[in-house]
Formats: sequence, C-alpha cells, structure tokens
Amino acid sequence: MSLQTANIKDREIKKEILEIIKKWDTIIIHRHERPDPDAIGSQCGLAEIIKNTFPGKRVFTAGSSTGDLSFLSEMTPPAKEDYENALVIVTDTANVKRIDDKNYSLGKKWIKIDHHPLDDSYGDSEWVNTEASSCSEMIADLWLTFPDELKINTEAARLLYGGIVGDTNRFLYEATSSYTMQVSAELMKFPFSANALNNQMNVIKPPVAKLMGYVLENFSVSEEGVGHIIISQQTLNHLNIEDKDTNGIVSLPGSIQGVKSWGVFVQQTDKHYRCRLRSKGPVINEIAKQHDGGGHPLASGANAQDEKEIEQILNKMKQISKNWVPPKQ
Repeated sequence: MSLQTANIKDREIKKEILEIIKKWDTIIIHRHERPDPDAIGSQCGLAEIIKNTFPGKRVFTAGSSTGDLSFLSEMTPPAKEDYENALVIVTDTANVKRIDDKNYSLGKKWIKIDHHPLDDSYGDSEWVNTEASSCSEMIADLWLTFPDELKINTEAARLLYGGIVGDTNRFLYEATSSYTMQVSAELMKFPFSANALNNQMNVIKPPVAKLMGYVLENFSVSEEGVGHIIISQQTLNHLNIEDKDTNGIVSLPGSIQGVKSWGVFVQQTDKHYRCRLRSKGPVINEIAKQHDGGGHPLASGANAQDEKEIEQILNKMKQISKNWVPPKQ
C-alpha cells in the first residue's frame, strides 16, 4: 500500500491500539446513541476488520437497533457475561453519557476512538483526531497505516465508505480533505457498489418528504443570517413521523441563500427540545456546550428546556454570525 497516512503524529497511538487488539480474545465495540452512518460504519467496519484479521477472536457490536440504517449493518450484541474479560472499544462518541448500552463499563479495558473535539476524556487508551472527516476515516486510516497487519474485506470497505459519505454529507462539508478523498478511493477499489450505497442513503420516506416541505415553508432567517425551524410534537404527529426521522432534513436549510448558521429544534415527548445546530463558518459548538451539548465547530447538538432557551441559543448564534463573511472562492 503506497498511500501515505495523513496523521503521522498519531502513529504511536494507532500502534498502541493495534497491539492492544492483538492481546484480547473478546472485543466488544460500542458507539453513540441514535446512531448515524458514521457511528455504524466505524463500529461495524472495525468489527469486520478485526474478525477478518483475527478469525479466532470473539467480536461483538453493542447498541440499540440500527432502524432505518439496518441496510448498513445490524448489531451482534454480547451477553452481559461476555464483558467479564473483554476489551471494549467505543467509536464516534465524544461523551461517556452518549455511549449506547451502558454495559460498556463492565469491560476490563477500554479504548476511545473519535473525531469530535476532546471535551470528555475517557478510556484507558484514547485516539482523537479532530482533523478527520469522520470516525470511519480514522478506522480506514488505521488499516492504511498497518496494511501488512490488518486485513480489510469488502464488507468493511462498504461500511467505512458509507460512514465517510454520511458524515461529510457526500463530501460537501468543510472537513472533507484531500486525504478523505484518497481514503474513499482506496475503499472504492473493493467490489461493492458505491452508487447503490449512495442511492440507498439518499432514500427518504414520504412523511419525511412532507416534513421537508414544511421546513422550507416555515423556515425563517434573521438579518444576521441565522435560520431556524421549531418542530412541535403536534407537527410530528400530524406528519406521522418521529424525532429520528427529522435527521434527514437537518442539512436542508443550508442550501437557502443568505443562511450562515441555523438550528433545527424538535420537541420531544417530555416537552424539551432537541437542538441540531449547523454552520457554514461561524463556530457554534461553544454555544452548544452552554446548553447541555457539544460537537464539531460547524455541526453540534444541544438541548433546550423551552422556547425561551431556544431564543437564547438563537441570540448567541446571531452574535457570532453577524460579522462573519464567507471566504472568497
């Protein structure tokens, strides 16, 4: 393999993780709650690489059902007793509280692999690369760093490619680097259909299509370039959708002219609001941290107890957005 890996400084921690994986016979891989393609891609892609490289190891993937993303992969959950002498690896999860399936704490040793800003340090070993487009890119980078020691297969390549596509919004986000494209090209050499996978990831349910129309009709933009939409439980019920279905419309407002940053606020059954914050340039993750959240500089999540707190979030976004000017092409 001639492709040079992007983060040479990470080689030591990658080597440490590889050596740890070699030593354990039982490995359980977790990811975050409400999984997206990168969570599933990195979790299950790593599982495939380990199983393909070390056929004698017992490898499990833990967490809730993948739901509409089951076309990527299903979980292979461990029993509680499997944790008794297991290595736990957590992928794509910035905070301990977001790890899906709390049995992770029963493992004997655990590793964190993530690309989010380091707000919550955890694990006996920790590899965090905020320059990576996705955690799936990091797992692919691990393979590319040690191609003579790790064996990838077609299923792993499909999962990792899907994770990269998901977290870069089909290579549109700023985090997409030249290395991201190189890694994706390496994965596409395997005999899965990238076109079919892209098409499957593009599919939306009819109720979600109606929600897209509702968002475009009711979305508002301030003079500072901050847009927002509030989706109530009443609206969700009227459109026959759930909160998990709203994920497909989060990037939609970014295509509206004049929008610099935006928020999609979805009311939960307990009446608080799940806040998805996005930006084309103004850094919004510090705002998210102030409201029970966090994430990437341009893509974060938070929580608001009521519309008054939503207004507080929007006012802060207006402050950082009003003087931001898009870079010249």
